[in-house]
Amino acid sequence: METAERRAHHQVTFAVLTVGVGAYALLQSLVMPVLPTIQEGLGTTQTNVTWVLTAYLLSASIATPIMGRLGDMYGKKRLFVIALVALALGSLIAALATSLAVMIAARIIQGIGGGVLPLAFGIIRDEFPDDKVTGAVGTIAALTAVGAGLGIVLAGPIVSFLGFHWLFWIPLIMVVLAGLAAQIIVPESRVRTPGKINWLTAVLLSGWLVTLLLGMSQAPTWGWGSPAVVGLLSAALVIVVIWVIAEARSSNPLIDMKMMRIRSVWAANLLALLMGVGMYAAFGFLPQFLQTPPSAGYGFGASVTESGLMLLPVSIGMFVLGLVSGNLAARIGSRNLLIWGSIVGAAGYFIVAFLHGAKLDIYVAMALVGIGFGLAFSAMSNVVVAAVPPEQTGVASGMNANIRTIGGALGAALMASVVTSGASPSGIPREAGYTTGFLMLGVAVGLGAIAALFIPRIHRDESTHRESETELRHPELAMVAGGTLVGDESE
Repeated sequence: METAERRAHHQVTFAVLTVGVGAYALLQSLVMPVLPTIQEGLGTTQTNVTWVLTAYLLSASIATPIMGRLGDMYGKKRLFVIALVALALGSLIAALATSLAVMIAARIIQGIGGGVLPLAFGIIRDEFPDDKVTGAVGTIAALTAVGAGLGIVLAGPIVSFLGFHWLFWIPLIMVVLAGLAAQIIVPESRVRTPGKINWLTAVLLSGWLVTLLLGMSQAPTWGWGSPAVVGLLSAALVIVVIWVIAEARSSNPLIDMKMMRIRSVWAANLLALLMGVGMYAAFGFLPQFLQTPPSAGYGFGASVTESGLMLLPVSIGMFVLGLVSGNLAARIGSRNLLIWGSIVGAAGYFIVAFLHGAKLDIYVAMALVGIGFGLAFSAMSNVVVAAVPPEQTGVASGMNANIRTIGGALGAALMASVVTSGASPSGIPREAGYTTGFLMLGVAVGLGAIAALFIPRIHRDESTHRESETELRHPELAMVAGGTLVGDESE
């Protein structure tokens, strides 16, 4: 009776989850196109204001897998609410900030809210009827990318009419509503993982993430060959090796290395890295490309608002494909969605690289990118959620989201280095730099199709409905894929 009552409210629960995740996704990108405005408002320099992005990135990368693990241990609803409280507190401080130091502190607190994504996946996995899991996970996954895209679109109008502090007031309102609703409506999960946090491996995880992301994010400014960047990246390599060894030997690992060796999991993580390279780098540099005056030989001289609207097809494509991804996965399989999503998304970037003389070219390209990412993000999250036991959903999803963030940092750093190299005397990047950069992003996204090939093949056997040995071991993955799995799940 309790189970029926809990599942009877899954649609309301889903609405609460979407508001919370949507607010988090908006906070990822709202500040990106208006950093010059924030720089002026806080009275800081162009170099220092980038820490508004970097601080958030570093905090979220550390907090996301830890919050996922805590949710698996102590209750996903409880940690989901805590993550929303952190988002709300950080947003409030940022909305009131009058100095860069306070803004950076606020963004660090907001980063703790990165746990909402893996926790939302875990809640769906634990509480929703089996036939609703695929579509719900796919929609939430697509919503993260949609929110990031909408942040680019909405930033200009918000700043123009309300001021940059409203970039945080609006998400704050959403987060407070979602937090109150979650506390009242969302049921607490009965699926728990006994144990405790291994703080040694948590510190090591934080260590290599901070050194890696800091080194990559600052490389375009400091120089890839500078002692600071080389030292940071070298330290990250050493720490990650120590971390892997420590996790493998631990009786209570933060990230189960056996889980990370599941073929579907590591293939989806590789795909997440490549998709992160493509998506976040594009959101960071496409507005700049579109805002370049035509006198430079390219660009459209678009305003912040106009450039955001030109990127709107990305959000629309991701949202629409996120809604139908569950049915598509049931028909053709998540593996095929990942392959086609990578190919279509790459095609969009190739159009931007070689055919960007008219606004129509950009609209078509962005629609393809949105469709590709909508297919890939939804299917990728479904594969990860279904490939691991319910008690590891939070940490596995958190690590997948984290790897996507790492890909975003890597893509942004590489894109910045390529675009700014050989800039004109006026400081405006040359068209060739953008062409090379978008070509690089297209190749990275296209390689996702190869990564998807490592996911176990899926076929339908509607005549006999026979189950393979792998399906018996991982029935959830067969349900998500909509067919029978062929091939081993681990190396």
